[in-house]
Amino acid sequence: MNLIKSTGTFSFFTIISRLLGYVRDILIAIFLGTGPLADAFFVAFRIPNTFRRLFSEGTFNAAFVPSYASELSQGKENSEKFANGVFNLLIFGLFFLVVIIEIFMPFFVFLIAPGFDDDSQKLDLAINLTRITFPFLFFISLTSFFSAILNSHNRFAVASAAPIILNIMLIGVLFYGAFLNDKIVYYLSSAVTLSGVVQLIFLYSFVRRFYLPKFNLKIEIDEKIKTFFKKLLPSIFSSGVTQINILVGTIIASFQASAVSYLYYADRIYQINLAIAGIAIGTVILPQLSKYIKNNQKNEIVLIQNKALELSLFLSIPATIALFIASEQIISALFGYGSFDENGVKNSAKALLYFSLGLPAFSLIKVFSSFFFARNNTKLPFYISLISVLLNILISVFYFKSIGFIIIPIATTISSWFNCIILFFFLKKKNFFNFNLVFVNRFIKILIASTLMGLFFYYLTVFFDDKLAYDENLKSIYLISLVLITLVFYLLIAFFIKAFKISDINLEY
Repeated sequence: MNLIKSTGTFSFFTIISRLLGYVRDILIAIFLGTGPLADAFFVAFRIPNTFRRLFSEGTFNAAFVPSYASELSQGKENSEKFANGVFNLLIFGLFFLVVIIEIFMPFFVFLIAPGFDDDSQKLDLAINLTRITFPFLFFISLTSFFSAILNSHNRFAVASAAPIILNIMLIGVLFYGAFLNDKIVYYLSSAVTLSGVVQLIFLYSFVRRFYLPKFNLKIEIDEKIKTFFKKLLPSIFSSGVTQINILVGTIIASFQASAVSYLYYADRIYQINLAIAGIAIGTVILPQLSKYIKNNQKNEIVLIQNKALELSLFLSIPATIALFIASEQIISALFGYGSFDENGVKNSAKALLYFSLGLPAFSLIKVFSSFFFARNNTKLPFYISLISVLLNILISVFYFKSIGFIIIPIATTISSWFNCIILFFFLKKKNFFNFNLVFVNRFIKILIASTLMGLFFYYLTVFFDDKLAYDENLKSIYLISLVLITLVFYLLIAFFIKAFKISDINLEY
């Protein structure tokens, strides 16, 4: 396996999806802004989308791939039996969950957005919209199951391309936004669920080459199936801790007008880097790392883990610096149109600034968790993640009244760094990870390249400050141009000081 090429394939489709996601969110910002309609829709969208991220962005993969790969090594019959057992339990479990939540939706939405209770119209709207979007969970979870099958066979492209469908369908609705008025939120919600159906059909057309699911009303649960589902919940919680923290933030933010929207837009910005520097790398290395560990190939284990860590930092550190320097300009350029006013820009930018400080931690949690998951160790990351979520809640609740919504990204960043450091501590303690000299040398050079890039980008934003102003019509074009120029500068510096080598692209792991 080639780590960089596989990550590049995964990242390419992920970037396409995220860019379309930005187009989607720009249109949402134009038509909904940061008002009550936006808050209600974002809660309705956040709930199934959080589950999507929890299941599809490496978390379900983390529990399934090591177990499925083990069965696959023993023959196709074993792997199909195991996969069918998981498939049928997922169908029954998900169907039951969706039905129960739909019945008790008012109570469920109240739990997610308790602050809406003061505004009955916004609460009722959020309930109605969530009823429409929640079945998305059923379809996207089965889609994630098919994705994990494909990833186990080192087929990353299709699984990473599937989320593009969601954004295309939402953009399609938003193009008619001017004609839909307030009803636009209902059409958007319907498009969310419909996209889940389309993604499931899309993935099925590819996964059938490797596995044909067999629905069976009679479910046989053997020890292997039991073991998998015992690992699944800890895996989802620990690998998806960043998303859980964001959901916790949404709950607390519901007590402040427009705060849900501010956090949503800020969250959208750093997610593209997280998808590449954390999710893509963690997903790609897991099948191969699991095989190396099973075969006790110590040199290969050290090599792939160090390369994964190196690549994650190579991507996340410069992104952190750039987002910190130009958080307001970035928010303004991407979303500062129509109903999205200057106040919305400033508040979303504040949230982005503090989220950006946690970006390396968000990414490393994904990578470090994969090191544990490849060894079928899901309990320790789970306990660490649980403590970090509790820390996040305590900080957010304690300071929310005095500081307001901005404490949420601060608490998320603090708790994520805590999670990251403790994960690393136990990796070292259990001898699951060791640095090699190449990584240490590269890390210093990455810091140098990132610092020089930051100074260069800061100079550009100051020089073109008037072109990036809120009322500048071409601000997005100027920002994209500056980002691309800065990216080229970073890559050239990294290449010149040997923080990155062309030979890395062809290196097999």
